[in-house]
Amino acid sequence: MTQVAARTAGGAILLDGVQLRDETVAKIKATIEKADKPAICLATVLVGDDAPSHIYVKSKHQKAQEAGMVSKGINLPENSTQAQVEQTVSALVADKDVHGILVQLPLPKHIDTEAVLSLLPIEKDVDGLTEKSLGRLVRGLPGHVPCTPLGVVRLLERHNIETVGKRVTVIGRSALVGLPQMLLLVRRGADATVTIAHKSTTDMIEVCRESDIIIAAAGAARMVTVAHVKPGATVIDVGVSRINGKIVGDVDFEAVQAIAGAITPMPGGTGPMTIACLLENTLEAARMLGAI
Repeated sequence: MTQVAARTAGGAILLDGVQLRDETVAKIKATIEKADKPAICLATVLVGDDAPSHIYVKSKHQKAQEAGMVSKGINLPENSTQAQVEQTVSALVADKDVHGILVQLPLPKHIDTEAVLSLLPIEKDVDGLTEKSLGRLVRGLPGHVPCTPLGVVRLLERHNIETVGKRVTVIGRSALVGLPQMLLLVRRGADATVTIAHKSTTDMIEVCRESDIIIAAAGAARMVTVAHVKPGATVIDVGVSRINGKIVGDVDFEAVQAIAGAITPMPGGTGPMTIACLLENTLEAARMLGAI
């Protein structure tokens, strides 16, 4: 039976990341059970007291456990030294019972993030953020893909939103989302024509209005308005801001949903899919390491 997609008040298809995340978790659990329940372990390293980071990590562990995985969380104090953080990560790398390692970002300002990430081998880099993993993405080689961009692709696939020959604008050029998102969408099979827009793009509205798909990942609250969106376009909100304690995305959802063809909610869109793809990558890491 074909599932009917939910729609917004304005008629846009609602790209529900919560539902797809939960389906992904269930599939992973079934895969693990079919393999006689191997102890697949996701480990996280969290440094400091950043409240949002603690919330994100808690959610990751909760969903990992629901998927039948073992989760291991290591929390270090804000004043941890570079050596202490690196020793913690190195110990997890050496632990054969740990299959995936996620270093929660951002790290405190006094910590050299690249030095820490460089310790992760390709197999255990389930966030897909090291230079080795990103290099493999550029070259089209096997490896883990950054979770948020992969989650965006999964949402597009789930709702049969075509990318071949389509114009896509990605707003934001970070190594975390913007650049890997572009690489995923231009590779063979996706075959989109992708424009990267950023703070120095002078004709942002015009660029966006030419797009069939807009992926907003700038971290600028409600920057994408009705003026940016051509009727029927797909609008995906990745950016997260907090205003008066409330989570706000890069897209003015209430206004844009009235003209978009499909749109993600915020929260409840790309965030849950980031966790889903983290668990996908952890399962694949276990396969790469011969645990399943």
